[in-house]
Parts: sequence; C-alpha cells; structure tokens
Amino acid sequence: MPVTIRIDTLDDPRVASYRWIADPDQLSQRGVFVAEGRLVVRRLIELRQWPIESILVTTAAIDNLADVLPATTAPVFVVDQDVMNGIAGFNIHRGCLALVMRPATTTLDRIAAGPLSRVLILEGVNNPDNVGGLFRTAAAFGIELVVLGPNCGDPLYRKAVRTSMAATLAVPFVKAPQWPGAIADLRADGFTVVALTPAMSAAPLEDVRPIAKLALLVGAEGDGLTTDAMAASTLTARIPMTPAVDSLNVTTAASIAMYHCFAARRADA
Repeated sequence: MPVTIRIDTLDDPRVASYRWIADPDQLSQRGVFVAEGRLVVRRLIELRQWPIESILVTTAAIDNLADVLPATTAPVFVVDQDVMNGIAGFNIHRGCLALVMRPATTTLDRIAAGPLSRVLILEGVNNPDNVGGLFRTAAAFGIELVVLGPNCGDPLYRKAVRTSMAATLAVPFVKAPQWPGAIADLRADGFTVVALTPAMSAAPLEDVRPIAKLALLVGAEGDGLTTDAMAASTLTARIPMTPAVDSLNVTTAASIAMYHCFAARRADA
C-alpha cells in the first residue's frame, strides 16, 4: 500500500501545490498537471504509465479507490471534505485529486516510426470540452495518435482530462510544429488525410471508403479549418444534413466520421 498521510490544516506544505489546481500556468511551471475525480484517478493508476506525485482524497474517496491504490507508490493525503475545498478554493465534490508529473510533449517529427493506421488531427481546437470529447471518441474508435496542430488546447488541462474520462491519458498525442507541413508529412508516410468541412463542395462522407492508413482532420467551431490545411489534405468530406442546420459540433462531427471510417473498416475486415 502507498503511504497514507492525514492532513488536518489548510496550510500544510505537503499539499501546497494543490492550491494551484485552478491555475494551469502555475501547474505547468511546476511541471505537473491535475487529474480530478474518482474515475479519472482510478484510470490514471490503472494505466501505470504516468508518474504520480501525490494523491489527495477524502475518506469516502479513499474507500472507493482502495482496490487500485496498492498499484501506486505515491503518497496519499487524506483530508476531510471541508479541508479539501479550502485547499482548492472551491467545492471538489468528487473528493479526489492527483498531481501528475507532466512529460515533455513529443512532436510529430520525433515520433518513432510504427504501424500507425488511424490518426486524428486537430487544428485550432482549444475548448477543453471539445478536446476532451474528441479524445474520448478517439479512444472508442481505436485512434492510435492525435496530432495537435496550431492553437489547440492542452489535453492535460484538468477539465479536458475529466471530460475525456481519462482518454487524454490513454491515447498518445503529439504536437505539430510545422503547419501545414505536418499534413504533408503524414501524406508522404502513406496516409490519406480527410479534412472535414460543411462546405457543399466537399464529397459526402459516405464516399470515403475504408482506407489502410487514414487521418481525419477537424478544426475549431466557428472558423473551421484554414484554407491552407484543407489544401494540404488529400480530400475534403462533409456530413450531409438538412438545410435547417449548417454545421455540427466538432466532437459530434468527428465522432460520426470516425464511426463511418473505422467501424466500417472493421466490418469489412
């Protein structure tokens, strides 16, 4: 079992870093990120690939996690609910937090060559709910890598991790410092890059057939993909819909596209 330490005061220096959980810049400077909630922390421990600095739990939460806590050697700080709320500065009703060491994000040009065949590319997606939702769907459809283009949100931001149900901790991701050169690099590696757009000039999604190496490219809501990104892609595709609706939420659109491209491919296999 990990070391369990009772914390009774708000100013205990052993839990000082938890005071910054609402300030991602401070956390990043300290080289950590936050995992929040029992399910997320449970998944974090089960993955056994992230170095956990410490865990902060209420007595109710520690009972809930009792079966997985033996798998970590990180210290577990146990507090009453009011102490946890006082440390964090707001109500942590899930009663469970963990500080995790933040690794350097790998860039696309440094990723080791491997048998990748399912890739999701994001451009300008910075809303943490959308980032988390996209990773959750990516995990559901076997995406092997998420490529983060310019102006994308941090997958390790607390809300993104929570919204993804810990999928941002399970699905590998890399940054793409060269843009839209990263799209050209994927195409040179044999990928067909399909850019999703509501433009009527794009091919209907059902015309996209199962492809051995496929990368789906999605952009932020509102502006959508840049013209440079679409021009660098192999083809553009749209999801046909009624005239009453001009577009879908990016997570919804990407989910439909991933189901079409990857579930269909499994059926044909």
